[in-house]
Amino acid sequence: MSIKNITTDDLRRMNDSEGIIFQGCGGDPQEWVDGINELLTESKILLNGTRFSDVYQFQHDELTCLLFPFSGDVQLDTGKLAMWRLGTYSQFGGTWLTDFVENNLGGFENERVKPDCALISENGNIFHLTGKAAHTLKQNGMSTEADEMIKKVMRSGSYEEALGVIGDYVNITDGSESEDFDEGQGMSL
Repeated sequence: MSIKNITTDDLRRMNDSEGIIFQGCGGDPQEWVDGINELLTESKILLNGTRFSDVYQFQHDELTCLLFPFSGDVQLDTGKLAMWRLGTYSQFGGTWLTDFVENNLGGFENERVKPDCALISENGNIFHLTGKAAHTLKQNGMSTEADEMIKKVMRSGSYEEALGVIGDYVNITDGSESEDFDEGQGMSL
């Protein structure tokens, strides 16, 4: 189980995600994660013994907030969760990720910003390329995307698929200052 610190800018880049955000989570965040998992299990919202294991913590309006993303192996009864969220709103300030971003942060960023990353002519080892791309993302304030990219690369079924994932997150370049790309240029990976 891990709690990762993110920014509200990171939230604005979670276009393809959904989750529930709890606002005003003072004190030990691990106690909140354990308590929410227990409450959702007792309410038969979390199914088949699953739990939220990767949770994000961020600050907004001087409040500590926790995002429990609907991803990975978490199995939910979303209908029950919706009713539970409404019934406990005054207690936990629970809101959907998409509603929070739209109502508090001005909406999602329309396009993922892809920083340039010089991978052409680099060592073609996929782990080396992934590490270099992750480093580039982190240097550009995109730690959440770096973690997401690494997970997707590790789940890839082939070298080509993994390279495609990297290309979804960074603009693969040869490191030259010229932005002109000749179709005849090859990638020596």
